[in-house]
Amino acid sequence: MARTVEKLTPLGVSKMKVPGYYSDGAGLYLQISASLTKSWIFRFTFGGKRREMGLGATHTVTLAEARAKARDCRIVLLAGQDPLAARVAGKLADDLERAKAMTFGQCATAYITTHRSGWKNAKHAAQWESTIDTYAGPIIGALPVADIDTALVVKVLTPIWHSKTETATRLRGRIESILDWATVSNFRAGENPARWRGHLDNLLAAPAKIAKVDHHAALPWREIGDFMQTLRGSAGVGARALEFAILTAARSGEVRGATWDEINFEAALWTIPASRMKAEVEHQVPLAPDAVTLLRAVERSGSFLFPGQREDRPLSDMSLTAVLRRLKRDDITVHGFRSTFRDWCAEAVGNSYPREVCEHALAHKLPDKVEAAYRRGTLIDKRVLLMRDWAEFCKLSSTLGL
Repeated sequence: MARTVEKLTPLGVSKMKVPGYYSDGAGLYLQISASLTKSWIFRFTFGGKRREMGLGATHTVTLAEARAKARDCRIVLLAGQDPLAARVAGKLADDLERAKAMTFGQCATAYITTHRSGWKNAKHAAQWESTIDTYAGPIIGALPVADIDTALVVKVLTPIWHSKTETATRLRGRIESILDWATVSNFRAGENPARWRGHLDNLLAAPAKIAKVDHHAALPWREIGDFMQTLRGSAGVGARALEFAILTAARSGEVRGATWDEINFEAALWTIPASRMKAEVEHQVPLAPDAVTLLRAVERSGSFLFPGQREDRPLSDMSLTAVLRRLKRDDITVHGFRSTFRDWCAEAVGNSYPREVCEHALAHKLPDKVEAAYRRGTLIDKRVLLMRDWAEFCKLSSTLGL
């Protein structure tokens, strides 16, 4: 009598060379493909549909192992479940267990590595690493990222929420981003415990209500003429860079990174590419005659307007501050000169420049989206007059006794 189960033998399996399906019984088949590769197949019916489930190649799974796998599938069928669906569910469970081994610290490192090339400079990445290592690392760095919950996030933030509010706020945002990355990467599931709106805002005080805003110390606009006279008597590349920054109302980084190919002397225009702007939008700065004269007097060496100790490198971020220290003006900051310019725009007698012109000169985004939609132009003609008047004021205000 022919056998209905375990019809195949290891020797027979090894010798078979003709493509097709060969039954071992109870749903287990040997499959030989057209290319003569051999594998195990479990055939079954579930929900009225015929289905096939691969159990592995013969060079990996032996006949005895294939029979054991087929037996497990039959047990699943007896329990009223689809063996294919059960295998997928088991794989997901295994993946989840492996994901739990991924720590928050590992996710943070992976996130920073992934995004580093998209950030403007190495300093930004260093700030991420520093805040995460200093404040989050000791508490949650070694924990599975899947286990990070609201209580742990609050435990990280609470010690510095009142004493270092700005740092704590940035840290919260960075933790939120890392946890979002971990969720998308299937290392955790569920809501983000570091989210602010509708979540942590119920547990922590609003930063605006506890943080003292430290504005950049600015020179009163009526004193700019005397300061500029002193500054022009100071030698050095840093002094010229600071003078240029004041005349253009530009940020320190924009000035220090400025290159000669951004300057159009004929049009008296400085075009800063989007990649170097805080708002990531190209910005054009009209150059007043005094600014053009300053640049023409600068010794041209290398690509930067104001090179550092090496021609191929810009000035350091402390070089302009060092000029203020040499002038014994520790009471003001380089960035504060932008406030000086803005105060002059608003307060000087005779000034009638619209707010949007002054804000555009500072490369600020207009807060009102409707207003911004109607002001899509660069207002360049009006800004030419504005920057010319500002330069003249910087030169003449000391002699006018203002």
